[in-house]
Amino acid sequence: MATAIPQRQLFVAGEWRAPALGRRLPVVNPATESPIGEIPAGTAEDVDAAVAAAREALKRNRGRDWARAPGAVRAKYLRAIAAKIIERKSELARLETLDCGKPLDEAAWDMDDVAGCFEYFADLAESLDKRQNAPVSLPMENFKCYLRKEPIGVVGLITPWNYPLLMATWKVAPALAAGCTAVLKPSELASVTCLELADVCKEVGLPSGVLNIVTGLGSEAGAPLSSHPGVDKVAFTGSYETGKKIMASAAPMVKPVSLELGGKSPIVVFDDVDVEKAVEWTLFGCFWTNGQICSATSRLILHKKIAKEFQERMVAWAKNIKVSDPLEEGCRLGPVVSEGQYEKIKQFVSTAKSQGATILTGGVRPKHLEKGFYIEPTIITDVDTSMQIWREEVFGPVLCVKEFSTEEEAIELANDTHYGLAGAVLSGDRERCQRFTEEIDAGIIWVNCSQPCFCQAPWGGNKRSGFGRELGEGGIDNYLSVKQVTEYASDEPWGWYKSPSKL
Repeated sequence: MATAIPQRQLFVAGEWRAPALGRRLPVVNPATESPIGEIPAGTAEDVDAAVAAAREALKRNRGRDWARAPGAVRAKYLRAIAAKIIERKSELARLETLDCGKPLDEAAWDMDDVAGCFEYFADLAESLDKRQNAPVSLPMENFKCYLRKEPIGVVGLITPWNYPLLMATWKVAPALAAGCTAVLKPSELASVTCLELADVCKEVGLPSGVLNIVTGLGSEAGAPLSSHPGVDKVAFTGSYETGKKIMASAAPMVKPVSLELGGKSPIVVFDDVDVEKAVEWTLFGCFWTNGQICSATSRLILHKKIAKEFQERMVAWAKNIKVSDPLEEGCRLGPVVSEGQYEKIKQFVSTAKSQGATILTGGVRPKHLEKGFYIEPTIITDVDTSMQIWREEVFGPVLCVKEFSTEEEAIELANDTHYGLAGAVLSGDRERCQRFTEEIDAGIIWVNCSQPCFCQAPWGGNKRSGFGRELGEGGIDNYLSVKQVTEYASDEPWGWYKSPSKL
């Protein structure tokens, strides 16, 4: 068929490999609900092979080929991958859209970010050479000390479906830059472009086993990877519930993990804003990526003085958002990723209504789209802080609204969550904005905007949103361990013990 996806196998030790059990999973286009191909369904046996290949690549030639090679060697491959991503940008963006439903313009933007991320960590791989053997000042002159940064080893990378290739890149690029070898397990709901990354790696000649990709169900491939004794660290982006399971599976081996989990982030809007600009940022902060983004500012905390006008303008703007097939020009909201996610979102809206909230707009299938997992951009008011819609992550285009009168009340509402990934404040008062950046308990704060993300700036959250930071200069440190080397530099004997008499 014209829209068929490439039919790939698992990627292990630099080669395509059929899954051990020979099973494959269907890939469904969320815009049409039609099958468009299959991906391989890896299991524990395939994970074993991938981990073994990664371990062999890590130790090959006593590490000189990859782990202990100069950072400039690894940077060459990362830059080659970036160049290939740009070369294949249109194809990859289209595949991303077919697989997960995000608007084509967003998918194309993602591909630029993927290439930029590989380039950024290529630079950090080179700069890592300059950071090696950093001296440590000691109080005793007869000792010298320096520090080495060394790859943590074989890493398991488990990634989500909302930014399939970009979220994989956030982990793959720094892990490889650090000198680690990796096994990537993407979400079974959106694996297509991650398998294309494998094809890119073959094209650029990435040494075999440095990156291995095993697709499949979380219970059959993800769980064996996170608990595998041959994996030295697990990095995961996904739900809070799955994050807990990964922590538990790593605990018996005291294996380090880094977790980027869910969110229920606030956006606080004061009465001194430009209403039109603030409305657009508020909707973008929740409806970008079809509302399926962990950092979505999905709790609007709105000043009472402008509440009526602001809500009226939000409805007008929301009704003007183009909801369509994501391949259609100008699409700004496509389908959610799967039927399961679609039904879950509808249940959230139904529960909110039954608990007394008001559906101001949306919450239903668009009338002009009979097929596909579409839901109109949804705004819910008359929300109580005890309601499910206020407390739980929806992961869809659903914004709930709560009004406030004072700064103190706004801060209390902003922090009224188990999560702590992000937050935003919109106000013309710079000092007020500064207070909110300090008082909102989250890892990322936006001022007069929502959702900008740059690979140069660290990303991660607090509380149930996980721990550890990706991206930024510290992103590579997620995959490095620090080795202290101390040398006795004196010609004199240590002299602690009395020397025995010589015969």
